[in-house]
Amino acid sequence: MMLLEPIESGSYVPALQKAPEQSDSIRIVSWNINRGLQLDGILDFLTKASADLILLQEVDVNARRTHHRNIAREIAQALQMNYVFGCEFEELTQGGHNSAAYHGQATLSRLPIANSRILQFRSQSGFWRPRWFIPTIPKFQRRLGARMALVSHIDCFPKHIVAYNVHLESRGGDTLRCSQLTEILDDVQQYDAGIPLVIAGDFNFDLSREPAVSKIGRAPFDSPFKNGNVHPTTTYSRLGRARAVDWIVTRGPLIYAEVDLHYSTGASDHYPLSLVLRPK
Repeated sequence: MMLLEPIESGSYVPALQKAPEQSDSIRIVSWNINRGLQLDGILDFLTKASADLILLQEVDVNARRTHHRNIAREIAQALQMNYVFGCEFEELTQGGHNSAAYHGQATLSRLPIANSRILQFRSQSGFWRPRWFIPTIPKFQRRLGARMALVSHIDCFPKHIVAYNVHLESRGGDTLRCSQLTEILDDVQQYDAGIPLVIAGDFNFDLSREPAVSKIGRAPFDSPFKNGNVHPTTTYSRLGRARAVDWIVTRGPLIYAEVDLHYSTGASDHYPLSLVLRPK
């Protein structure tokens, strides 16, 4: 199997199903699913969540570690949703003899996905590149590609909502991640202030602290998850401590409700976030 385009899309919404009417609210879930290694548990949570819009990070396609499955497609099929998969990396040690393996973000929606594009960051870490002195074994995760945001226009509310599905760099420092965040905030300036915007995903740093909090506030974006105490969104890290790295931030005429961080599921090393959005 080869992924011929940077974006793969499809629909598993039943052909005879009536097209959903514009709702006065949508439920959103954002989740780093750790490649889809525990797919049964992931599907169990997402089925119960009954989300209208799902943004997933660390999604495998044809990787050995996830049994050469197309994780994005299988989730969309099980939930009967539209989907797009944006390719972030080719995983050089995870493919078969005649087929490559890929890794990236997936956006799923019960509502039509009008169009999608990839925002590839100019600022990148060189950590993942193959080098002659690094063995080509899975432990070292050699990759080709670049960190990016998968940007999708979802048909809902009076116009539409623009969703940025984000995975910032895990290697390198906060300076690099802040630079990638700035590229996203610069990109959103093309949209009128009246267009509802959502940026969600794994940012790999805490948006409630400087320097990120000032950048987000000036954009201006807001996050219900920074109100009150900020809670860890990972089970652990390389340093052995949980971190608050997964976020949902919004801009535009939106009201949020039913904000939740779901500690009940153990299907990934990150916990899913969810909220309900309504237009003002």
